[in-house]
Amino acid sequence: MDVRGVRHTALVGPDGKVIAKAGLKEAELPAELTLVAAGRAVIGSLQSNLNTEGWQELLLDVDGGPVLLTPHGNQVLLTAFDDVSSLGRVRYAVRRLLGAV
Repeated sequence: MDVRGVRHTALVGPDGKVIAKAGLKEAELPAELTLVAAGRAVIGSLQSNLNTEGWQELLLDVDGGPVLLTPHGNQVLLTAFDDVSSLGRVRYAVRRLLGAV
C-alpha cells in the first residue's frame, strides 16, 4: 500500500499465518502477529458481550506507533502507520484497497 505515513501492512488469515505483506520486516513479524491475535480476542469478547456479529476496524496505539486492524472476510488486514493524525488517509486507503470505496 503506497500511502504516505504507512510503515507496513500484513494480511493475516484465520490461522494466524501471513497471507501477504508489504514493508514488514521478518524481525517485526512476531510482534505484529501478536497484535492481530490480541485484537481478535478483544473483538471476540466485545462481540460476545454486546451481542453483535460484525466489526469495522480496531485502532491500537502501541509503542511502535498506531496500528489499524480491518476485517476482510475471515482475514485481518494490519496496517501500521506513523501517527494517529494520518488515520483518515489510512482508513480511506484501506477501504479503497479492500474494495469498499
